[in-house]
Amino acid sequence: MFRAAALLALVVSSLYPLQAQTGIRYLPGPKAFVLDAGPVTYVFGLNQRNELQHIYWGKRLWRDADIAAARTGQNWASFDLSPTTTPDEFPAWGGGRFYETCVKVTRADGGRDIVLKYQSHEIKGDTLEVLTKDLNDDIRVKVVYRVFSEGILARHSLITNETNQPITIESAQSAAWNLPPGEGYRVTYLQGRWAGETQIVREDVHPGMKVIESRRGNTGQVNPWFALDGPDRATEESGRVWFGALGWSGNWRITVEQTPHQQVRVVGGYNPFDFSYPLKPHENLETPPFYAGYTDTGFGGASRMFHNFELANILPRSTRNKPRPVLYNSWEATTFNVNEQGQTELAKKAASLGVELFVMDDGWFGARNHDRAGLGDWYVNPKKFPNGLKGLIDAVKGTGMRFGLWVEPEMVNPDSDLYRAHPDWAMHFEGRPRTEARNQLVLNMARNDVKEHIFGVLDKLLAENDISFIKWDMNRHASEPGWPEVAPADQRKLWVQYVRNVYEIIDRLRAKHPGVEIESCSGGGGRIDLGILSRVEQVWTSDNTDALDRLKIQEGFTQAYTPKAMMAWVTDVPNFNGRSTPLEFRFLVAMQGSLGIGNNLNHWKPEDFTLATKMVSWYKDVRRTIQEGKLYRLLSPREGEWDYNQYVSEDGKQSVVFAIQRSQQYGRPAPTVLLRGLDEKATYRLKPLDNRKLVEAQQTELSGAYLMDHGLNVRLTGDYSGTAVVLERLN
Repeated sequence: MFRAAALLALVVSSLYPLQAQTGIRYLPGPKAFVLDAGPVTYVFGLNQRNELQHIYWGKRLWRDADIAAARTGQNWASFDLSPTTTPDEFPAWGGGRFYETCVKVTRADGGRDIVLKYQSHEIKGDTLEVLTKDLNDDIRVKVVYRVFSEGILARHSLITNETNQPITIESAQSAAWNLPPGEGYRVTYLQGRWAGETQIVREDVHPGMKVIESRRGNTGQVNPWFALDGPDRATEESGRVWFGALGWSGNWRITVEQTPHQQVRVVGGYNPFDFSYPLKPHENLETPPFYAGYTDTGFGGASRMFHNFELANILPRSTRNKPRPVLYNSWEATTFNVNEQGQTELAKKAASLGVELFVMDDGWFGARNHDRAGLGDWYVNPKKFPNGLKGLIDAVKGTGMRFGLWVEPEMVNPDSDLYRAHPDWAMHFEGRPRTEARNQLVLNMARNDVKEHIFGVLDKLLAENDISFIKWDMNRHASEPGWPEVAPADQRKLWVQYVRNVYEIIDRLRAKHPGVEIESCSGGGGRIDLGILSRVEQVWTSDNTDALDRLKIQEGFTQAYTPKAMMAWVTDVPNFNGRSTPLEFRFLVAMQGSLGIGNNLNHWKPEDFTLATKMVSWYKDVRRTIQEGKLYRLLSPREGEWDYNQYVSEDGKQSVVFAIQRSQQYGRPAPTVLLRGLDEKATYRLKPLDNRKLVEAQQTELSGAYLMDHGLNVRLTGDYSGTAVVLERLN
């Protein structure tokens, strides 16, 4: 019997490799929960106080006998009692806990502490639900886990008031992630501002708290992603890294804390700033998912794990396996001056390049001749389009392209029919000034009547027109977040309900119009997170399309998010920073994500069309590898004048290498490109984009060992130079 069981285990392990296996089990002896997420194991258990306590998070464990029972920490005199020195799995504010906690409440009688005790648990396939309850009152918190084969776990909580009195939630976090105790950790996060999003910041973790957050009503230009590496100092391709990201498109906060007892933990969820969420008896509040993973293959390994996870589990299922189309957007060519004839002419020129999706931007609706009027009036401007959109859509489809349209449904101009009819629909505090930005106000999407109105106008627009794509924009953040129509105690629910209603509108539109694809845009990085990415195909990375600036923006973006979702445009120069870069250089940068073109094609010369047509055709041959393959960042633009990136297809049959030189100094040659992710015993055929820029161009076939250990040498001369090479596996 033993031999048969062992043989069966061997067969199963050979059919289902360790990395692909997931499982959740409870070990009664040590009272421990073991969560296997592919190559990662996560363990927590019940300690002597019957509370959830963290035990382990790291590389896959294969022997349950190694797992010991959780034991609470010791008192540190009278100043730090055991609850403060214990790595709580989901701490609530109470019982002498002086660090960042996941839940804080206020009762009707003024009591403000809560101490959670384990009640029960249920395992449902890849999901674990652990029910906890306050030691005295019937305030319940369900802590929910889900495991994914890519090495990722998701956590969130459900807080329920089962007392007969109202309570108010003052803080609601999704998870606390505990790291092995010690010092010398570093935190990496993505800082930014408009036109300078997803900038990588890496700094030491010191005693105390490091807070990254958004208080803007949406994700904000600071992104809800983190990575931590330990004293051994991870590199791009080696070392231990713990990483994670929130799936929430509203106010959020992530706190990285090192206690005086050398415990490092990350807590994240709703931002407690201006937060108050009353719960009547039997009401609940659910926190957003907090995703996290672990790897011992460095920051590059962490990003590849997250990319694989997003491609398999986050992006909308209906379009998950389709490559993103090459699109053209008319904004920079025409701004608000749109009409059927002008857009039709642009569409013909875009189609000649091989573009697959034509998107008409702002200016098609209401009195929208500038940014001072018309927002909120989502009907076709009859002077610009006397026959509606049908003529233009038919012309676009006649070229073989699909048609897309820009909208900004959450905003309103004071000079609009909608605002004149419903001034109360805009966020405001009674009797206080209303701050305009870009001449617009923010609609209070937390209101159900506003939600239904926006759904109605967008549903009508999609039902009456053959629209394949929506660019959903949001060009300012929230101010004066008042909701005077509800009781004062409930007004701060706006921050949560606003986002929930935006999600609901998108979900309902997708269900009713399943062929429509959506881009999330908020002036760039203002709404990029795993919450919105589960509802849209792509995101607008930045309003800054300057190719040099984009190198760092795109490097930061791909730390957390798949290149498939990253819109990258080629646009006219000089643009944001006043510099002029060659058109080929701009294409080489933009082709490292989902390619878009935003140039004014009316000003292009014949040679521009020739080059762009060549680049678009080349991109289509390799876009699957770029959008869905493994990304290896070979040289960082933060560390020198070069940016080298390599993409390897999932099946290993194709690889694409980009080599970018920002400037040349003292005539120095570009560094050798040492490739990664290849089979050292395989042979690869080289197909350079430009033979003149590859030293080994005459060596059309090279081994994986040569390419990874000897490398390639490129000829990049002068400023703003670059090239690309495709490798096709032969055996």
